[in-house]
Amino acid sequence: MKKEHPIKVAFPHMGNVYIAWASALKKLGVEPFIPPYTSKKTLELATKYSPDSICLPYKLILGNFLQALEKDVDYVAMISSPGICRLGEYGQSIRNVLKDLGYGSKYIELQLYDGFKGMYNFLINLTGIKNPIILIKAINIAVRKMFVLDRIENLFSYYRAREKEFGTAEKYYNNALAIILDAQNVKELKKAEKEAAALIKQTPIDLTREIVNVDITGEIFLVQDTFSNQNIEKELGKLGVQTRRSLTVSGFLKDAIIPKWFKKGETHLERAFRMAKPYLSRDIGGDALESVSDVAYANERGVDGIIHISPFTCMPEIMSQNIFPAMRENCDIPILTLIMDEQSGRAGYITRLEAFVDLIKRKKFIKNKQNKLQNV
Repeated sequence: MKKEHPIKVAFPHMGNVYIAWASALKKLGVEPFIPPYTSKKTLELATKYSPDSICLPYKLILGNFLQALEKDVDYVAMISSPGICRLGEYGQSIRNVLKDLGYGSKYIELQLYDGFKGMYNFLINLTGIKNPIILIKAINIAVRKMFVLDRIENLFSYYRAREKEFGTAEKYYNNALAIILDAQNVKELKKAEKEAAALIKQTPIDLTREIVNVDITGEIFLVQDTFSNQNIEKELGKLGVQTRRSLTVSGFLKDAIIPKWFKKGETHLERAFRMAKPYLSRDIGGDALESVSDVAYANERGVDGIIHISPFTCMPEIMSQNIFPAMRENCDIPILTLIMDEQSGRAGYITRLEAFVDLIKRKKFIKNKQNKLQNV
């Protein structure tokens, strides 16, 4: 695949993954192309070429690719996955669409569950570079950036829930992302994380504000992608909610990419098998196992509530939603399920969020009152 001029490669949006991918590609002399951020135009473009019943993440990924190909990129890169989930069918379906549109030769694929070896071989095939030191450095900076991005995201959530003037924390957060994007090596990245954190901490906050803590779980694309989840964390921040994403890209990397001898502590998937076992004994595809375990984990930690987000027609997440009622005997935690597609109305969505936050605030107030009476 190597060309005389720098290869221009595009990849779909999913949260801030583009920052990590761009860093790895730049290390290898590849020009990363970041498609226009996902919008209604992206969705409308993709819907013309998508099966009616396919889930929202597929449409948005295809739309990202179509917008990138309009800018004459050399390749669009897609992940492929085996198992009981339509993600395993995305690749062939997207390949067929692009072939019909005359872009067939511009599609390349990364085998998701081939781990570190799969990513290593993908970069060799893409660039022609076979120097292991260069390749490992590229993978290393990408993986490290994802962990930094998730830590900064958690810090941002803390300050957004408490900020005195709404929007201040987000302004600092966007500037922080630019600092992390510019870091070219591990030394620069460590410095960038400190600078990014210091920037967000400049947000004036009200420490007396009533705060509730909510975990967000479900299908990982919707958990990460602000367009498809209608910026749920921002809306919750307005209501004084500090959010935590139970499914993160760094958590996935720890499970699927990072060699086991570099891992510290229990991974998300290992915890999922352990904590979901009373309710779900095996992996049924997608992120269902993780979703079930995330409810039990949130309850164990005393989190005030948990929100489960899934795409319309996603069978693994439909299964997990049907397991939640059986968990109530052991898990006394409010759960809000949200099913998203391109027809999801914003007004009703916001009303459900507001009602859910009111519920968990009342529940927390009653619980605190009972604890005070017991301690008298």
